[in-house]
Amino acid sequence: MTHPMTPDELITAAELVQSGLLQVGADCRVHPTAVFLPADLRGTVRPIVFGEHVTVGAYAVLHGGLTIGDHAHVGHHTVLGEPEYGYAVRERHPGTGGSTVLGTGVIIRAGAIVYAGTTIGDQTTIGHHTLLRTGVSVGAGSQLAANLTVERGTSIGSGVRCSPGSHLTADTVVGDRAFLGAGVRTVNDKHLIWRQPGQELPLNPPIFLEGCKVGSGAVVLAGVTVGPGALVGAGAVVTRDVADNTVVYGVPSARHGQVTR
Repeated sequence: MTHPMTPDELITAAELVQSGLLQVGADCRVHPTAVFLPADLRGTVRPIVFGEHVTVGAYAVLHGGLTIGDHAHVGHHTVLGEPEYGYAVRERHPGTGGSTVLGTGVIIRAGAIVYAGTTIGDQTTIGHHTLLRTGVSVGAGSQLAANLTVERGTSIGSGVRCSPGSHLTADTVVGDRAFLGAGVRTVNDKHLIWRQPGQELPLNPPIFLEGCKVGSGAVVLAGVTVGPGALVGAGAVVTRDVADNTVVYGVPSARHGQVTR
């Protein structure tokens, strides 16, 4: 719905509850410095919904369209439901909000930023200062460590572990139970063409299939699929697909046997 409220208008939790724009379950604890912004940059207002036993830390910023499940914890200085504004992934975005969903028992650690349209599954943890851009989905029971950048439209499965400082480019797919080490880098554009509409080719992000493991500092190039159960060694530059249950390492990476269980 639309509403004359401006995007930067501050409104108290009590006023939001009274207006029906904030629904709070039993036994929630919200720090008095938390900021509620139900209107996006287009002026569209969406409600904010808390389940039961939710905790929200100091100076958290909560945007309209946010739903937080039971027993979730939102750390200090987090931003949840941020509308996308400006140029990103070959188009301009006007600041439209959307539905942002945190499942039961989700933990969002201090300083994390979660954009609108993101869904985080039950019992998943998002680390300190990690960034999840618009439309990211994360399955249940995953752990995304500190200082990750996860770009627009990326899909992360259940039971996934991502170590600190990695970058997942737009539309990357990470299968269930995959393990990505620290400082992993991904690429979705083979030609590095930017803002040249007549020359840009479709983006081609990498795919990490079920149970694969990628060592710290590896670089995985556009269009590469890392097969189920495969192991990529630390520091590898992966330029071609990795077969199921295969060990690769080196620059460029090469096959060095099979995974033994």
